[in-house]
Amino acid sequence: MVLEAKSISYGTLDDIAQNPPPPTHSAFLHVTQLISQAADTSLNLRRTPSSEMTQDLYQRQPLLSSSKGEGWDDCSSSEPSTFYDSKGSSNGSRSSGSVVINGLNKSITSNGSCSSNSNGTNPENGIIRIDVPAPHRDEPKFPREYFKTLIAFLFCLFNWFLTTISLALVHERVPDRTHYGPLPDVFLDNVPAADWALDVSEILIIISTTSCMILLFFHKYRSIVMRRVFFLLGVLYMMRAFTMYATVMPVASRTYYCSPKSNHTGIAVITLRAIRILVGMGLSINGQHVYCGDYIYSGHTVILTVSSLLIQEYTPRKWRPLHWLSWLVTCLGVVFVMVAHGHYTVDVLIAYYVTTRVFWMYHTMASNTILKQNGPANYLSRLWWYRIFTYFERNVGGVVPRRYEWPLPWPRHFLSKYPDRDC
Repeated sequence: MVLEAKSISYGTLDDIAQNPPPPTHSAFLHVTQLISQAADTSLNLRRTPSSEMTQDLYQRQPLLSSSKGEGWDDCSSSEPSTFYDSKGSSNGSRSSGSVVINGLNKSITSNGSCSSNSNGTNPENGIIRIDVPAPHRDEPKFPREYFKTLIAFLFCLFNWFLTTISLALVHERVPDRTHYGPLPDVFLDNVPAADWALDVSEILIIISTTSCMILLFFHKYRSIVMRRVFFLLGVLYMMRAFTMYATVMPVASRTYYCSPKSNHTGIAVITLRAIRILVGMGLSINGQHVYCGDYIYSGHTVILTVSSLLIQEYTPRKWRPLHWLSWLVTCLGVVFVMVAHGHYTVDVLIAYYVTTRVFWMYHTMASNTILKQNGPANYLSRLWWYRIFTYFERNVGGVVPRRYEWPLPWPRHFLSKYPDRDC
């Protein structure tokens, strides 16, 4: 189908420039000059290869007021006067503004005077105000996402129960003390066993975990921090369940009480043992942990190390005394575990290495957006828990700020006095 151009001519700028209307007023002379300049400009634009772009550039008019300074009475001006009216916020920074346009129609009467007719939204002065919103800032976001926190908690609870099941099974496979003594160890061979030291170590664990609970209670982004803690503990306990079941080591202490073996590993027996360990929170100080064989790697060292790393990561950097105190408590707790001959030295070393590497890898990936993207250059994406990590940290926009708040709706004066503590 071929469309033929019609021969109807509506005139061009060239025709208007060559045959101008009779000048009846000085304003028409000014308009004629503008048309002539526009015609010359159009002729020049036809000779350039980028005429369309240049025409679009000439057609765009800046928001400038009248150069003559005559305000609204400049009848020769073909543009409405425009200016920007800023709106300042309460703290002195400009948050938004508005563009004000003179909406008066200007015409020239028969006697040559300038008259204005209002067609704007304001009938008195014909001013149109267009609100301009504040510029959008791409600030990092930290959504609560409590459902993900619940999933992380269930993940941690499942792997903790898996560890207790593993210990219940390992207890039946521990070598008999009467035939197999402790393995040679550079620390245990030179330090006599002290049973009271295990209670001291577990008291230090209780102090460390209580401090972390207080930290989580007052942290503004507690849901994100708890989600990370639950997931990291779940990963560490899952790996511990497999390692201590894979290699069963002789009892390190000659004085620690171990429950007699049942020589029967039925489902009911294993379940009862696991529940007993869970009720006692995995501690021996309450008399619930009476099973042996959970050596590689040390669960006491995992809890103490995670507590110190958590305090160091989510408390203000200027609280250095607290950071040093948390590491001192960790070191003392680990030393007392070994003094009690509760673990071999290799158990403690492996636990420290695995815990710190998993914690630092997770927080490095969570703080860098590029590491959340799977690609050939991102070797951290080959971790088996990488997909779970991306699900949890997908919407977290960087390093979690060290901010604190009163989390409860009562008493009200705490909310008004300390609404947000940024450290």
